[in-house]
Amino acid sequence: MRGRRLGILIGWLVALALLGAVVATHLKVGTDLRSFMPAPTTPDQKLLMDQVGEGPGSRLLLVAIDGGDDATKAALSRGLASALRKDDGFTQVVNGDFDLGMLDSSLLPYRFLLSPTLDHGALDETYLADELHQRLDDLGSPAATLLKGLLPRDPTLETLKLAERWTPARSPEVREGVWFSSKGEALLLAQTRGAGFDPGAQEAAIGRLRAAFAALPGSGDSHLTISGPGYFTVLVNAQTRDQADWIGRISTIGFIVLMLVAYRSIGALLLGALPVATGALVGIVALTLSFPEVHGITLAFGFTLLGVAQEYPIRLLSHRRAGESAVAAVRGLWPLLLTAIASACIAYLAFYASGVGGLKQLAVFTIAGLLAAGFSTRYMLPYVLPERARDVSGMPWLASFRDWLDALPRPRWLPLPIVAAVLAMLFFAPGPFWQNDLSALTPLPRDLLMRDAQLRGELGAPDVRYLLVVQAPDADGVLRASAALEPRLREQVAAKHLDGFELASIYLPDLATQRARQAKLPDRATLDASLDAALDGMPFRKDLFAPFEDDVETARHAALLTPEMFARSPLGQRIASMLAHRDGHWVGLSTLSGVHDASAVAAAVASAGVDARLLDLKDASESLVAAYRTRILHAVLAATALLFLTITLALRSVRRAWHVLAPMTLATFLVLAVERMLGIPISLFHLVALILAAGLGLHYALFFERDTGDPAEQRRTLHATVVCVIAALLVFGMLAWSSIPVLRAIGLTVALGVGFHFCLSILMAPHARKD
Repeated sequence: MRGRRLGILIGWLVALALLGAVVATHLKVGTDLRSFMPAPTTPDQKLLMDQVGEGPGSRLLLVAIDGGDDATKAALSRGLASALRKDDGFTQVVNGDFDLGMLDSSLLPYRFLLSPTLDHGALDETYLADELHQRLDDLGSPAATLLKGLLPRDPTLETLKLAERWTPARSPEVREGVWFSSKGEALLLAQTRGAGFDPGAQEAAIGRLRAAFAALPGSGDSHLTISGPGYFTVLVNAQTRDQADWIGRISTIGFIVLMLVAYRSIGALLLGALPVATGALVGIVALTLSFPEVHGITLAFGFTLLGVAQEYPIRLLSHRRAGESAVAAVRGLWPLLLTAIASACIAYLAFYASGVGGLKQLAVFTIAGLLAAGFSTRYMLPYVLPERARDVSGMPWLASFRDWLDALPRPRWLPLPIVAAVLAMLFFAPGPFWQNDLSALTPLPRDLLMRDAQLRGELGAPDVRYLLVVQAPDADGVLRASAALEPRLREQVAAKHLDGFELASIYLPDLATQRARQAKLPDRATLDASLDAALDGMPFRKDLFAPFEDDVETARHAALLTPEMFARSPLGQRIASMLAHRDGHWVGLSTLSGVHDASAVAAAVASAGVDARLLDLKDASESLVAAYRTRILHAVLAATALLFLTITLALRSVRRAWHVLAPMTLATFLVLAVERMLGIPISLFHLVALILAAGLGLHYALFFERDTGDPAEQRRTLHATVVCVIAALLVFGMLAWSSIPVLRAIGLTVALGVGFHFCLSILMAPHARKD
């Protein structure tokens, strides 16, 4: 018999090793946090989701350099900007210095089509003479070094005019040729190629940014500050991972101690862990087969949710009688255990019905894991457990505890005061009932958020709340509409309703505008004559400006510049992020900075006579959360109805089903009431945690409802339930102390739920009544 047990155990371990090999070779972990956001349904919600991850505002890193004198900080700023411009992970780097490389050399002739200079003038003798006289003055200034290289090809400095036009309207002070803050820090804006909601891509970009700064001479005496949505994503991801790690370590140690105290057997501890390990591996394999990529949060939360499965081996270990084989014990338990497994799976189906990718993954993981853990407890674990086991019903403390519980008064009208108390607490609870603002769930310290706001204000960085949306049948239509909006927005800036804005047409004019500018370019003979006249009496040689004449002639005959052609320049990524083809039409997405009067800006946009509107991303996110919450609530109601049907059929009695479902229902509403009395608005994560707590509480009620009439068996039921309750409180009680709001919401909700479910399951169990 011992050899058979050993053979089954080895076979089981080999199967787990094979599952582990499948996981190691096929598991692909993703990091895009949008997987755990509700699926968008309206156009505004779809835009919100795009902007959360791909929008230019979400991919901006705000950088400040402090330490040393201004010259040192400026040199570090230029060195860092130069290094990042060569890094493929960054699409744009701006620090206030002039970068001739903003336009590809092959696109430099297009500066005459991009600049508004020709809208109100011409490249004639008067204009050229005035510009050349200014260049003579410039050559005697500190900017002479820069101008000497630029003068032959661009004597009118159209490139510098474009750089000024493309610089944010509200820019910091320029000292030593770069941006400086009011606190004396050198400032820099870097736009990453990776999505703002992708912690992996953002972490890699930030790592390369730090490495580039550390490699600069003199950086050791300076301090680098980074802020922005991408940086916060990395910070939150690391903070969550760190807290999950230490909570996991402590709870694992606590669980080991609990099992040793409860069963006084290392073998029971090790063998009892096998079903949970089986469930975890089967769950991951199910994920790899069902989804091309598994989110890291799915695994982190999945293992927490799978903690329900630890109850299955605990039930078997606690319910074994003295001299009874594990096989015989599990046969007696199996009908009720199977009902508990099916009920938990039904509860987790609400995750799948949510329509959210990450929660659907959680549903697949937990349901597959629970089934694997449950069936391995039934068909594998009994055959590897030792033949002899200690009967826990003989523990003196357990008998005393059971007697004390049985002596408690249990009036049949108990639900009535509980319902009254719940209604009273919900009615008098302070603050809003629902938490619609996802930003309130950020674990970031207030000083970091204040620092980000300060840097964003200094740099004139885009506002992450408002977005200007322009629609047209084609990309050129979006550019025309954007150009029509520009004077309206400049009026808003003058009225101080707005600090600044960015439009696609500022970087790339529409085709009609380019065509009009192109028509104003003189032919080579005319330009040559105008240049001759303008140079009269000046020290410049005429042949010096041959590259300038070549560029003008090239621009006269060049094909008009399209977004696809413009994409070849370093600014191409910016245009790509501002123009998008969606659902058969084109959308222009323009960022705003410093919105002081949103209603005035919205009215100005509406009066422009184009298809454009001001989108409040906060309102869009709140509507998305509200719609998702409604869907979750519908799924929970459907799961509740299915649970009632399942429990009724399993127990073959509506009355017995009531004894199981009533404690679970009352405990759920009690948790809501207590959290509301504490002033906690209910978020989506609270709803997820309530489902988890209900799954745990359902098990307690199921087993307490099972009245065998045997006091020893009732003590075994109590022992198993107490061990399960302590294990759950150990894990989720620690989560309740987390500094991360999401973890704290889940931990507090489940810990309260476990406590209420345990108490109500005992007080409302039929066999505990004294008639």
